[in-house]
Amino acid sequence: MASESEDLSAEILDEAARAGVSLVASLPDGWIAGLIARCDGDPRFRHVAVNREESAIGLCSGAFFAGTRAAALMGASGFLTCIYAITKINYTYQVPLPIFITLRGDIGDKAKYHVSNGLYLRPIIAAMAIPFIELKGRADLPEIGRAIRHSHTIARPVVIGLPRSMLKGAD
Repeated sequence: MASESEDLSAEILDEAARAGVSLVASLPDGWIAGLIARCDGDPRFRHVAVNREESAIGLCSGAFFAGTRAAALMGASGFLTCIYAITKINYTYQVPLPIFITLRGDIGDKAKYHVSNGLYLRPIIAAMAIPFIELKGRADLPEIGRAIRHSHTIARPVVIGLPRSMLKGAD
């Protein structure tokens, strides 16, 4: 029997696939390890593990120019390292890109060294004028497709936030 987090990972990927995503670039984060593993084994996606988050931005952006819909999957701190890549590549060349991120440092994160992510992540996303949605539960999963389609409409990135409560359960 699949665990609740495995079921959730499958549902997240179902929504991404329905929105046309066929390439996913990721960098590991403990909260999304199951989602990455599920993606890696899913024949609907070509999964590429990258060594830096900026590489995910570059790879996914290049895929767009080849006609492939892609998504990036990473932790919050990794996203914060991508600001230059996003503004230089995605904004300059009007490249859509859904970016799934963990909401490290948010309420519920037990790692105090992620506090700075919780303090600065949303204000930085807002300062960059990147559309942002936070998935809070299964009822929000259809928002994934809406966000991906919106990214292609506006020809810019969108950020899809994955909180701990959703990925690991509340405690």
